[in-house]
Amino acid sequence: MGRWLALLVVAALALVAGTVPGPALANDPAVSAWDGDGRAAVRLVGGPPGPDPAVLSAGVEIRLAPGWKTYWRYPGDSGVPPRFDFSASANVRAATVRWPAPKRFEDGGGTAIGYAQRVLFPLAVERIDPAKPATLVLALDYAICEKLCVPASGRATLTLPAGTQAGRAEAAAVTAAAARVPVPSTVGGDGPLAVRSVRVEGAWPKPRVVVAVAAPAGATPDLFAEGPGEDWALPLPEPMGEGPDGTRLFGFAIDGVPPGTDPRGATLTLTATAGDAAVEVKARLE
Repeated sequence: MGRWLALLVVAALALVAGTVPGPALANDPAVSAWDGDGRAAVRLVGGPPGPDPAVLSAGVEIRLAPGWKTYWRYPGDSGVPPRFDFSASANVRAATVRWPAPKRFEDGGGTAIGYAQRVLFPLAVERIDPAKPATLVLALDYAICEKLCVPASGRATLTLPAGTQAGRAEAAAVTAAAARVPVPSTVGGDGPLAVRSVRVEGAWPKPRVVVAVAAPAGATPDLFAEGPGEDWALPLPEPMGEGPDGTRLFGFAIDGVPPGTDPRGATLTLTATAGDAAVEVKARLE
């Protein structure tokens, strides 16, 4: 809540130029109209058919002007994550958001985690009645940053028919975004991109976690760490060079833990990326 209040104050004191009138209505039934301004806008897109007729695929797309960025579910040193609200939808039991792998960005307030240019969040839309269309109604609150950070919002509505859901371009975009969602894995995995090991060094309550990441030849990996809840604020893992087996080492302190919480035994989520590939593992602090 404090971050949102800070963004509102900044927006009130420094209205950023570039706002344009609302977007025209979309002509393609597979997409909604864009809702936003010259800095950022939001729309819904239909996705390809899936194996389960009760679950439709779709996506929330954000476009950003050059120099602007928005945030991942864990924003890093600054910013706030986007908040998706589908409660006004019709014939929708649940709309599950999936998060493409992010990038880190250096800014004046530290290091942020998120997206630039365009990002599409794939959705799995479970219908109440599989024989009827679903009307997806989105209310999105998010933050965008250039030199200053300001709050943004978007509203979009899209009816997903019970049969074919999207044109070829929209289906391909949702499929491509889904391919950038981190693949669940385990510590010690042996794939081209893998979290080989996680070890805790130093004394509790603030030891250092060292993670070894294997990546394909020529690729530069990155690593992000999240606590078991939104009230955790772990630092970003920093590169520590190479391990003896050729893996890339990353380290971070167990800091930003909620007051009164003993981090021993907590399960962290580690996301390793390299190019368009990403894996996600759960690691228990021992």
